[in-house]
Amino acid sequence: MVDKKTQKIICVAGAQGRMHDFRLFKESKTVIHPTIKAQVYTGYQGLQKKHTNTEIPKKRSKKNPLSKEDKENNQAISSSRVTVENVIRSLKIFRVLAEKYRCRRKRFTLRLNLIAGIYNFQL
Repeated sequence: MVDKKTQKIICVAGAQGRMHDFRLFKESKTVIHPTIKAQVYTGYQGLQKKHTNTEIPKKRSKKNPLSKEDKENNQAISSSRVTVENVIRSLKIFRVLAEKYRCRRKRFTLRLNLIAGIYNFQL
């Protein structure tokens, strides 16, 4: 989780093995305050049931193409998410997140927290 205004990392979660982002979010039991607006990508489809103040881009299908309003809304959401993607990019500079992790799995979350702390300290 990243604060868009300050670009600081608020929360980090990790798990052993491959896991989808939304499943990791559910298993981490992270709670978002109801007044905070969460902007996520389309992989978090069930988040609206848990957190009502969520913005998710609308998906298109073959039978139901997106309207012009939906396309504009998706563009607004993705353009405001660019800051979060830039934070993720700067974390991948450390190469622990960008490449295959070859060290002890038990220490991955610890190293992830340390990298997030270094990034926040750098700001």
